[in-house]
Amino acid sequence: MSHIALFNIPGHGHVNPTLAVVAELVRSGHRVSYVITEEFAPQVEAAGATAVVHESTLPPTHRGQDWPHDDIVAMSSLFLEEAAAVLPAQEKAFEDDRPDLVLYDFTAHTARLLAQRWGVPAIRLSPTHVPSEGYAEHRELMQELMAEDPSWVAYRRRFREFLDRGGVTMSVNDYTDEPDLCVVTLPRAFQFRGDTVDDRYVFVGPCITERPLQGRWQAPAGGRPVLLVSLGSVLSDLEFYRQCIAAFGGLDWHVVMVVGGQTDPAELGSLPANFEVHRRVPQLEVLARADAFITHAGMGSVMEALHHAVPMVAVPQSADQPMNAQSIARLGLGCVLPPEEVGADTLRASVLTLAADRELPGRMARMQEQVRAAGGPAAVVRLVEERLRSGS
Repeated sequence: MSHIALFNIPGHGHVNPTLAVVAELVRSGHRVSYVITEEFAPQVEAAGATAVVHESTLPPTHRGQDWPHDDIVAMSSLFLEEAAAVLPAQEKAFEDDRPDLVLYDFTAHTARLLAQRWGVPAIRLSPTHVPSEGYAEHRELMQELMAEDPSWVAYRRRFREFLDRGGVTMSVNDYTDEPDLCVVTLPRAFQFRGDTVDDRYVFVGPCITERPLQGRWQAPAGGRPVLLVSLGSVLSDLEFYRQCIAAFGGLDWHVVMVVGGQTDPAELGSLPANFEVHRRVPQLEVLARADAFITHAGMGSVMEALHHAVPMVAVPQSADQPMNAQSIARLGLGCVLPPEEVGADTLRASVLTLAADRELPGRMARMQEQVRAAGGPAAVVRLVEERLRSGS
């Protein structure tokens, strides 16, 4: 039995793609210690890992307004501050129980440092797009343009100091952008310029497993088509939800609308008979029955939709979501509705256009085949075991 340590940040879009990997590792006879916050301990333990719990400096997942979504320096600084704060506790937690291999989300900056200190192999996990051809040049240009920005300069200095204290001699760019091996939990076809990504990046497709802790959902009787509406676990927009009610109230669709932890469903007032509104739902269960999905195009939601071959109306908000929306449109898996164009008429027209597209089911089925052929959790376990055998 090998001991695997998995390091992550407390975010649904980062944790959910790892749960099936944990379960497969445990089924294969490995012991997994999962470094995470108390909020996510039940999920990782249900998957078979031992939760190594620590306090976090990051904003709570249910307070989307506290995350600087469109400020790359502020967002990067949050992850660096988190790493500096949690490193001592993580070192202590493994002091007498060193792992044989480290798996780590690309935002968990302590993991690679600790793996180097322990002399064990490390494999990065990316639940989103990874660098493709032209990225290095783009990064250099961006850094040149930001060279006079005091906040950027301060961030880079703090990162260098963090690495120096940890005994890491590689450059900040190499540390953050040049993994030895990276598992990417999306199909290569969905990756931006996927044919130019080098062999250090292994595309295994979505790693999805049942999540019983999220509860159950009962499909409505009568066989009406089901529409899922969700802006994810972080974002919330009361006016957007009201536009959806205006768009689909009274139509011959059953609408499941998720408003997240920041919106009280009571604020929406009286609902049409064909609507059900929740703060959260077991999304996989709803998608298994859904005919269309209005989504913020977060990668976790997109991959779950592809797993179940559900066409999407992408309403991207921030982060990687515009790029994800571009891939949805490029591959013919749905359509994109920019936030500034959202209204009852455009929402209704987008969904009805998808429903009328006779070629769309075929495209969704072909992508679903690619998703399921990519390897999933079993492919990750094979990579882990290869690294354990080689010790590199």
